Amino acid sequence: MEKKLTSAVINFFIRAIVGMALIFFINQFVLPSDSSINVGLNAVSFLTSGSLGIPGVCLLYGIMCYKIL
Repeated sequence: MEKKLTSAVINFFIRAIVGMALIFFINQFVLPSDSSINVGLNAVSFLTSGSLGIPGVCLLYGIMCYKIL
C-alpha cells in the first residue's frame, strides 16, 4: 500500500514538472511575447498538469483560447 502511494506521488510530481516545463517552453519559444493566450506558471497550472498531464496543459491553453473569443 505504501509503495503504491509513493509511486502515485512521484508520478504526480513528474507529470507536474514536465507540464510546467512544457508551459514555459510554449510561452517562451512558440507564442509571440505579446500574445494574450500565455498560460501562467502558478499553483492552478501545476495542479492541472500534475493531475491530468499533457492533456491538462492542452486544456489550459484551450481555456485561454476560448477566453479571447
